[in-house]
Amino acid sequence: MESELRGIGETARASGLSVSALRFYDSAGVLVPADVDPSTGYRRYTPAQIKAARLIAGLRRVGMPVTEIAEAVQDLQTPSRVRRRLDDHLARLEAGFADARRELLRLHTLLDVEENLMTRITLPAAALAATLEAVRFASAAEVPGLPIPGGVLFETGEGVLTLVATDRYRLAVASVPAGIEGPPVRPYLPLPFADELRRFASGSVTLDLTTSGVRAEHEGETIESKPIDLDFPDYRRLLPVATDRTRRVTVDRSALRDLLAAAPEVRREHDGTAYAVSILALDPSGDLRLAGESEWTADAEAHTAVNREFLLEALDAGGTGQLLLELDGPVRPLMIRIPGDDSRLSLLMPIRS
Repeated sequence: MESELRGIGETARASGLSVSALRFYDSAGVLVPADVDPSTGYRRYTPAQIKAARLIAGLRRVGMPVTEIAEAVQDLQTPSRVRRRLDDHLARLEAGFADARRELLRLHTLLDVEENLMTRITLPAAALAATLEAVRFASAAEVPGLPIPGGVLFETGEGVLTLVATDRYRLAVASVPAGIEGPPVRPYLPLPFADELRRFASGSVTLDLTTSGVRAEHEGETIESKPIDLDFPDYRRLLPVATDRTRRVTVDRSALRDLLAAAPEVRREHDGTAYAVSILALDPSGDLRLAGESEWTADAEAHTAVNREFLLEALDAGGTGQLLLELDGPVRPLMIRIPGDDSRLSLLMPIRS
């Protein structure tokens, strides 16, 4: 046995651990030498301990904590346990590497944003599609001669993306939570691009916006466009402020559609095109009703008239459930809100009798 013992220097050369490392693992109780000379302190190791030292050297190189190295050394007589420890440590390393990769990609993105003055918007694709659906009806690209070309305003805020569409006769606003990186932007993007975004229904979508273009990425698909050269007005200034005359009524969407279907036929003409008109009023109990043309002509101040097709489109864009209508006389817009939800609203300009 005595002849099999190896000094600390020879053990260091055979294992790949330095002499100081062997002394450290001795003091930590991980690898205590088989023999220590009481007068000189000279350490000597058995062949089995040299094997353990080689294991320690390898585990040290892959970053295993000292406590787990000690447990692996104790399990050397049962190799299957050591293998499980190796597999567990590898799994932790791979998970840490994946986390590091994601963080480094995020930092690359941050640098891109700062260098290129880019704003990146990330949000669920279904949420973006639903928000676009809520405003899309208010932009009419197919109508020639409009002062505002068909498109949708994308306005970024603190953790919020707000979409706005208008054709001067109606306006719709809808907001959705989103991840925003970069400076605030408000590009006016073409309707064909917005309609392409509405196709995305699963996963997440990323929008990269610069002064010269926009790029959307979704599950390996990329679409690009350029903003419309338009100084979009401040839509907040277009929203009417409630007055003492403002009357509010909560209605069910399906019930309102039934009212519209049964309402008296009232038509008007604009630029040679005829359209149907819906004339809204409240009965003495405060419930919504639809009036006929004679009543509207006789007492215009008590009614709010709007384009019937526009009203139906606003109802369809909002989904299901109840709506809060704000009526404020014949010359102020009809406001359409969702009770308890400030993230969406639309307005329809009135029609004079």
